[in-house]
Amino acid sequence: MAGPAPYPFHRALRPVGIRFHGGCHPPGNGNSSSPVRPQRHPQHTCGPQQPRVDMSHEPRIRVTHILTRPELGGAQANTLYTVRHLDRRRFAPALVTSPRGPLAAEMAALQDTQVTFVPELVSPIRPLTDWEAMERLVAILRQERPHIVHTHSSKAGFLGRVAARRARVPVVIHSVHGFPFHDWMPRVRRVFYRALERGAARLTDQFICVARSDIRKGVKAGIFTEKNVQLIRSGIPLEPFRQAEGLGAAVRAEMGIPATAPLVAMVACLKPQKDPLAFVEMAARVLQQVPQAWFLLVGDGELRAEVMAARERLGLRERLHLAGWRRDIPAVMDALDVLVLTSLHEGLPRVLPEAMARGRPVVATAVDGTPEVITEGETGCLVAPGDIDGMARRVTWLLRDPLRGKRLGEAASKQVGEFDIDDMVRRQERLYEDLMARQRGEAA
Repeated sequence: MAGPAPYPFHRALRPVGIRFHGGCHPPGNGNSSSPVRPQRHPQHTCGPQQPRVDMSHEPRIRVTHILTRPELGGAQANTLYTVRHLDRRRFAPALVTSPRGPLAAEMAALQDTQVTFVPELVSPIRPLTDWEAMERLVAILRQERPHIVHTHSSKAGFLGRVAARRARVPVVIHSVHGFPFHDWMPRVRRVFYRALERGAARLTDQFICVARSDIRKGVKAGIFTEKNVQLIRSGIPLEPFRQAEGLGAAVRAEMGIPATAPLVAMVACLKPQKDPLAFVEMAARVLQQVPQAWFLLVGDGELRAEVMAARERLGLRERLHLAGWRRDIPAVMDALDVLVLTSLHEGLPRVLPEAMARGRPVVATAVDGTPEVITEGETGCLVAPGDIDGMARRVTWLLRDPLRGKRLGEAASKQVGEFDIDDMVRRQERLYEDLMARQRGEAA
C-alpha cells in the first residue's frame, strides 16, 4: 500500500532518524504544534562495543519497539496500542518506525513516548537501504540505551535484532505476527526466509506468538523451542464493537447500500497474502444466487488495480464497493451481515474477533491461527484457502438463513473475551518484568 510521502525534511538528515517526543506532531497532520528539531545520532564506528547497561538503579524499564511501517494492520495497531498504554510508572517506551504509512502521524503524537522515524526502513529487500537502516538503528539504540528491544514484522524483526545485539541491548524480544515463509511461495524463497529467521533467532531472548499454529511452525522450523516462546493473543478493544449497534446505518447510507440489503464485507490489505481477488470472484457467484446482495471491500494495497479490473470484468461495479482504508471499523462491522476473509496465510487476523465482538458471522479460510478463533459450525464457517466455490456456498447459506447467521454471531460474541487488548498489554508488561528480573539475576 502506498502511504503518504516522506516528510519533506528527511532527506537532509542522512546520518540520523527523525525524532519526535511525546505530544509533538510531524508537519501536515493538522496540528499546529511544531516538531522538536531532529537530533543527530552519533555515527556508528567499528570500535569497542559499549558495556552492558547497568540496570540496578533504574526506576523504569526502557522498552524500544521497532516496526517496519506504520500501516493499518494488526501488528501495527497492536504495537501502537501497547506503546500508548504501557504503565508509565514502570515503563519508559520508545518507538522506531518508518515515516511512511497512515499511522505515522498518530504515532508521532504519542504522549510520553520518544518516537523516531527512520526513512530507510522499507518492506522490500534492498541491501544498501537495509544496511543504512541498520546503521541508523544501531546509532539510535546506542544513544537511547534501552533495557529491552521489542521487534515486530519480518524486516524490522531482522534488522532490529541485529542492531540490538550490536548496541548491546540486554534483552531482545521478537513478536511473530505470522512467519515470512509459507507454502504459497517458491521453495528457494521459502528456504531463504526461513534461514534468515533461524539466524535472527540466535540473537533473540524471547519470542511472542499470537497463535498456537505459529508456535508449532516455529518449533518445527528450528527457530525457537517451547521454552523461549510465549502465547499472547493479538487483542482488540472490545467495547467499541459491543457498543456499535446502529452505527452501521450511516456507513450504508454513505455508500448508497439499501438499509435492508444483505451485505457481505471483507476488511483487509489488498495484497497477495489476503487474496482479495478471491473475494471478488466469490461475490460474483453469490450474486447469482442472492440477487439482492451487496459487497464491500475495506482496505487498500498493491492489488487495488487488479481488484478494480476484476470487478469490471465480472460486472460488479454497482454492487461491490471499494471503500479504501477506514478508521470506523466498529461501524463497518455493524453494517455488514457476513464477514469474509480469503487469506492464503495468516498469523492471527484480528478482524475476526472484531466481527465476533459485534456478533457477526464469519466465513474464513482455515489457515494458520484462524481455526483458533473460529470453530466450524459453532462460531463461524471455515473453508480451504482458494476454495471460492466453497466460500460462495457458505456465504449464500448464511444470507438465505439469517437466523442461522445470527446464532453463529451470538455464539461467537461469547467467545471473544480471550482477545481483550488490555489483557494483551498487561501480559506483555509481566513478560518484560520477568525477563528483566532474570537478566538482573544473571548479571549478579
